[in-house]
Amino acid sequence: MDFSLPDEHRMIRDTVREFAEEEIRPIAQDIEDDHRFPAEIFEQLADLDVMGVPVSEEYGGLGGDYLMYSLVAEELGRISGSIGLSYVAHTSLASKPIEAFGTDAQKERWLRPLAEGDYLGSWALTEPGSGSDASDMDTTAEKDGDEYVIDGTKQFITNASVAGSILVKAVTEPGAGYDGISTFIVDPDEDDGFEVVTEWDKMGLNASPTCEIKFTDCRIPEDRLLGEEGEGWDQTKKTLDGGRISIAALSTGLAQGAYESAHDYSQEREQFGRPISKFDAVRDKVVDMHRKVERARLLTHKAATKYDEGETVNQESALAKLDASEAAREVAEEAVQVHGGYGYTTDFDPQRYFRDAKLMEIGEGTSEIQHLVIGRQLGL
Repeated sequence: MDFSLPDEHRMIRDTVREFAEEEIRPIAQDIEDDHRFPAEIFEQLADLDVMGVPVSEEYGGLGGDYLMYSLVAEELGRISGSIGLSYVAHTSLASKPIEAFGTDAQKERWLRPLAEGDYLGSWALTEPGSGSDASDMDTTAEKDGDEYVIDGTKQFITNASVAGSILVKAVTEPGAGYDGISTFIVDPDEDDGFEVVTEWDKMGLNASPTCEIKFTDCRIPEDRLLGEEGEGWDQTKKTLDGGRISIAALSTGLAQGAYESAHDYSQEREQFGRPISKFDAVRDKVVDMHRKVERARLLTHKAATKYDEGETVNQESALAKLDASEAAREVAEEAVQVHGGYGYTTDFDPQRYFRDAKLMEIGEGTSEIQHLVIGRQLGL
């Protein structure tokens, strides 16, 4: 086992880290307070050529692997969970499925602008009544001549209000269960019958738009079907393996940011004539925080590496996502504690990491679902 990163990976990581420190950190709290999606940051990320890190160069991507992409996601999450969330939803959910399942024409028309950063992408699976049973789907797509007509509502959809394309899951064969679900590419700017109903105010991550969207007699050409009819659920399962690695990487970044805040503050803040890091209670907290971050990173890198090698990563991605998301919440909570009263104020970062981290245990499958996935892999 080689735990060192290749030179190219370290170069990309360091470039994004420098960018995040210089361009994102100064506005990280302001965009949360203002609930503002920072479009200018994503334009700059496009200029850095990292909006399509794991996408083939043939279609405008960087041609990197999932490990490289995970490093970018971590560095963004280390400074801003919101920017990191919009970034990973764009990459693993909205872009990679088109590369994996699309035709050459679909890749040229829809994947290229995503990979080159012309606009962000979105992915619409969850519905108001579905929760963890994502296959319990009411949105339908009925064939009418050379068009499909989509009707239904999708809930908690990241980037929907700022996206240039949205991958939508819909039932094409009612009563067929998993085999009746298909995937469609929707253009929110051009397709009539698409509406953003709500943009949610949330506990955290408010610079990343989370939306309820509605389709009413939304007609799209038949060439917007991704793959074949009935393949939507198999596509979803494969997509979620990569998506869970994305959330694991983002969670690791949140945990790293919270740890760094606590580590630095513990050495600056003095009580009883010495830095609080010299007190066992505080030192032990910071050491445990470091341990959890390192564990999360190792599990994430293992899952990403196996994914890049073409191996099945159901267990690895679920384990990384489960551990890293819980580490993010635990480390962020302890960072607030280390800061004491200051940690509860928006003048310091831990409160933002704490609020952002909670979603990591819910999105891309709850922690309870990850236990179910891992248990099945263990034959339980």
